[in-house]
Amino acid sequence: MKGITIQLQVKTETGRDDFNAPIYSEEWVDVENVLVAPVSTTDAIELLNLTGKKAEYQLGIPKGDMHTWEDCKVRFFGKTWQSIGFPEEGIESLIPLSWNKKVTVERYE
Repeated sequence: MKGITIQLQVKTETGRDDFNAPIYSEEWVDVENVLVAPVSTTDAIELLNLTGKKAEYQLGIPKGDMHTWEDCKVRFFGKTWQSIGFPEEGIESLIPLSWNKKVTVERYE
């Protein structure tokens, strides 16, 4: 089993503005071997009721990935998506396959 390559928007703090709020630069980086699966109807309804956001896909993130997946944008299937909530992460050594994080996304554009 092998995932696809997606693009992740990475933010890097480049300074501070006059109100001491961070200023970020953004760039798109490729992340390989990401699993993409539709969210189950039950999970989509529960998330919609809790957050008001319509979950569409869950991403399986490969072990060893050090990117920040909280509140980020990703591109795959020719569309842009926004992550919802916090990534769920398992202990790498206890999970038999190549993925140990799960990120839920909603349509952004």
